[in-house]
Amino acid sequence: MTSPRAEADIQLIQRILPHRYPFLLVDRVVDIDGTQSALGIKNVTMNEPHFQGHFPGLPIMPGVTIIEAMAQTAAVMVGVTLEMADKDMKVYFMAIDKAKFRRKVVPGDVLEMRIGTLRGKPGGKVWRFGGVASVDGEMAAECEFTAMMDL
Repeated sequence: MTSPRAEADIQLIQRILPHRYPFLLVDRVVDIDGTQSALGIKNVTMNEPHFQGHFPGLPIMPGVTIIEAMAQTAAVMVGVTLEMADKDMKVYFMAIDKAKFRRKVVPGDVLEMRIGTLRGKPGGKVWRFGGVASVDGEMAAECEFTAMMDL
């Protein structure tokens, strides 16, 4: 096990997650407290492909993409804690609940995703997380989600 308050830079994230451009949606994960909580950071930039069509002249990060970024943050948190780098971990959505969107996320924003584990333990396959995504301290989105960790 790693020590409390670990972090993952983009190199470690890519050793844990199978996602790559254009679907790798978290740049850094900090403040990892075991499998309990973590803070994911996503620097939102205009060159992301979804901004071409969502929406021309008014680029807004899609809500489903924000939820995916939260899920990737949760997977990195678990992957760092359980030392899953280079072990081909796969994570699959099982449910998304209580999703609410409160503010637009646009290029230039720094999206911060605070994730907490609601249910799940090392060795278990099914985990449930809660997450809040914010920009400049203002809530952008929140949800709960269930995922299967194929370890």
